[in-house]
Amino acid sequence: MLHALLADASFWQFLLRLDEDLAAEVRGAGCPHCGAPLHSGDYPRKPRGVARALLGPAYERRLSFCCSRAGCRRRATPPSVRFFGRRVFLGALVVLVSALAHGLTGQRRAWLAQQIGAGAQTLERWRRWWREVLPTTRCWQARRGQWLPPPAPATLPGALLARFGAREDAGTLAAVLRFLAPWSVATEQAR
Repeated sequence: MLHALLADASFWQFLLRLDEDLAAEVRGAGCPHCGAPLHSGDYPRKPRGVARALLGPAYERRLSFCCSRAGCRRRATPPSVRFFGRRVFLGALVVLVSALAHGLTGQRRAWLAQQIGAGAQTLERWRRWWREVLPTTRCWQARRGQWLPPPAPATLPGALLARFGAREDAGTLAAVLRFLAPWSVATEQAR
């Protein structure tokens, strides 16, 4: 099952390689403002919910770049399949736990939150984001049309997992995380 992936170090390394590919594309394009080359300017991160031993030291940083031109120095942060915006929990956890929490009783939801070290309020915030915030973004409005009928907000994120694969495997979860990557950076498109 998908939740078994959370204890698989090779899955987390797979997501790291996907992030590195996304970062290489952004770096290769140069500064989006002036076109100058980009230098590494990674952000420190302290991801929660998964044992650090499974993740490795690469998960202690979020790949990012800054312009090399003295007058510009603007940031270019690539989309990520590992980190979901500014959340401290990893993107895969946000997706899977939110899908698992759908329809659970309060007691079961609290147990699930305890398993990953999150508060019940955190799960509720994630649930509200899936149902109330995501469906109102321009990016969702543009991308939801790839399915007919589009997933109903009340069924997210479970409906995304179902739409991306009949099998519960790393490829299905990675496809959902790739789809959600635009929301991992604060861009006008994702708002």
